[in-house]
Parts: sequence; C-alpha cells; structure tokens
Amino acid sequence: MSVELLPELAIAADTVLQVGYEPGAPTDVIDSLTNPGILLGALAGGAFGAALGALPAFIFTGFLVIGGSLGGGGFGVDVGFGPVFGPHISFAGGVAAAGYAANKGYMESGFDYHNAKDIGFALGSKPDILAVGAVFGVFGVLIEQLSRQLALPVDPIPVSIVISAIVVRAVFGYSIVGTVSDKANGYFDMGPFEREEMRDPGEVKGDGGKASEDRLAVEPWLPNMYKWSHVAAIGFFTGLGAAVITYNMISGGHGLIAVFAGFGISAASLLFLNLGVDRIPVTHHMTLAGATAFLATWQDGILMLTDLSAADLTAPLAFGAAPALLFGAVFGMFSAVVGEASQRVFYAHSDTHFDPPAAAIVVWTLTIGLLVIAGLLNWGVWIPGTGI
Repeated sequence: MSVELLPELAIAADTVLQVGYEPGAPTDVIDSLTNPGILLGALAGGAFGAALGALPAFIFTGFLVIGGSLGGGGFGVDVGFGPVFGPHISFAGGVAAAGYAANKGYMESGFDYHNAKDIGFALGSKPDILAVGAVFGVFGVLIEQLSRQLALPVDPIPVSIVISAIVVRAVFGYSIVGTVSDKANGYFDMGPFEREEMRDPGEVKGDGGKASEDRLAVEPWLPNMYKWSHVAAIGFFTGLGAAVITYNMISGGHGLIAVFAGFGISAASLLFLNLGVDRIPVTHHMTLAGATAFLATWQDGILMLTDLSAADLTAPLAFGAAPALLFGAVFGMFSAVVGEASQRVFYAHSDTHFDPPAAAIVVWTLTIGLLVIAGLLNWGVWIPGTGI
C-alpha cells in the first residue's frame, strides 16, 4: 500500500515526497515535462545558479530544507528540491555556466584549480552566461522528472546532476574523465598533490592567466578531506548524527519530513566554506544517507509513519533504535567513501566540476532501492518506487 504524505504539498511543482510512487505512463511524463510551472521555474533557477554560482545557490537549498524540515510544514523542503531552487536546476545550471565561462575566457577568479571548477564564484548578469544556466536548468529538470515519473529506485535529483556534469564536458569540449598526469600512479593516487607537483606543458588546457604547467598535477575536490581514514570517520559520525536527529524528531511526532533535517543542516553549513573558512567538510550526502538508512530499518519508526502492523514487516532488515542508528552511521560512511572514490576518478584529473556528493547519493539510494526490490528492506523511505 502507499503512504499518504503531507497532502498539502500536492501542488503542480511538487517533485519530492512521492513515496510508493508507481511508474508513470508516457502521458504522465509528457504532462510533467510540459508543465509551465516546472519548465519556467527551471529556466529561472538555472539562470539563478549561473548568476550566484553553483555553491551559493545550493546553500539556499540548504536553508530552505532546514526551514521545511524543522518547521514541520514541509513546504521549504518542497521548494528547496523543486523548480527554481532544486540542485538539479540551480546548482547544475551554475556548474554548466562555470564550464562555459571558463571555456570562453570570462573567468579569472584566482581559484587554485581550473576556473571551470570554481563553483563558489558568482558569474553575474552576462546574458549568454545566464542563458547557459537556464538551458541546463531545463535539462536538469527533464532528466529528474523522467527518472522520477518512471519511478526508478534511485534519487532522481543527483542522477540529473551527474548526467548534466558529463554533458557540460561534452558540450564545451572538456575531457569526459580527465587526463591522468604521468606523475600520478592512476586515478586514485593523490601523491602528486601532496608533493605539490605541477602539470607538464601542454598536458591539459589552461585558463585565465594560467598555462598547463601552472596547474597542479592532481586537484583533489577537498584538499583538507581526501584521506580515506578521514573521509570514513566524518561519514560515520555525520551519518550517526543525522540518524539521531531523525530519531528524536520522529519520536516527538515530527513526521517523515524529519529525514531531511540533517541534509539541510549540512548544505547550509557550506556557507562557511563559501566564505573561505578552512577545513569545512562537505557532508550532505553523508547525513542524508544516515537519516534515510536509519529510517529504512527502524521498525518502530516504520510503524509510526504507516498504518502497518509488525506482522506486515516481512523484510529481515528491521531493527530496534540502537541497531538502526548504527546502520545509519554505516551508510553515512559508505556514502562518504563512495564520494571520495568518485572525486578521484571524475574530479581530481579533470577540468570542470563533477559533484562527488551527487555521485555518492546515486550509489547509496540505488543500493537501498535494490535492497527493497530484493526483499531485504521493507521500504526506501522517500526514494521513488520503494514505498509500502
């Protein structure tokens, strides 16, 4: 059976809480993709991300999700993940605009890496840059809605972000997976960065006032957070923290929307990163994983949020609070490690931004979806096609 969630959010722009969502017919997909509230919002949101920069636009998403999840009404979550502010729209539009602007020679931001990776840099009001953001905003919502309407058991928002990042590279003439320097022993080697080794002349393209030899041979996504032990540790504890927040909120009658509180806090904390505070970790993929995995396995929580009885929960992965909290912590660590692996393959040797958190969320939500399909989990909480 499906779970009725926050019916007041069932508006035209609602693209988030479709638990128990059934695969749509072709007409459902067409109706969604031709909805002016979605498409025009995506145009505006993509341009918004281009103007402010991808990271500042995503920080807005974080504050909206905090307001919606902690306030209990949920509307901020719906807006934060929907047209205009959804990261598949505004963040992806900002990433695309940076790739375009760097390729055109518009950016000289002072960033240590290739300027197309500088997602914290505001690109202003230049019409062609705004147009690129707007187009990729629409592209983002098209991919997201197609995945969601087909009820694929994966979070459709990061699916869209990942695909959009690859398309940016193809459209603007960048290498899809980047060029591994001869100074690195394969994709996973961060040693050249630690030794401060530079690229060879002509090895990769320069930008702004930089030539190839002015660029580091390896450019890790987060210079302060790439060692495996560090990544695993922050993933475990942030996943656990988000799971505990979810546990306390739902125990207090807050409802399913509480699962997004940790994500909102993590995303909003990136304001400090954008302001240049050192060593700020990026954790929204970890907190969302921890909260979701916890709620997917916490038996009492499932019973509180649905009309099911304990006898209806036939999947084996259903626990008491303490084991479920630890399950959330493990998934937070899993998401962190996957994110680090993705940055080593798709970011550290490349010229444009590829979002490791988005790639991580794709992997762990699909993992939960497959566990539901395999009958090991009772539900996937908010992931399309995994309701009960």
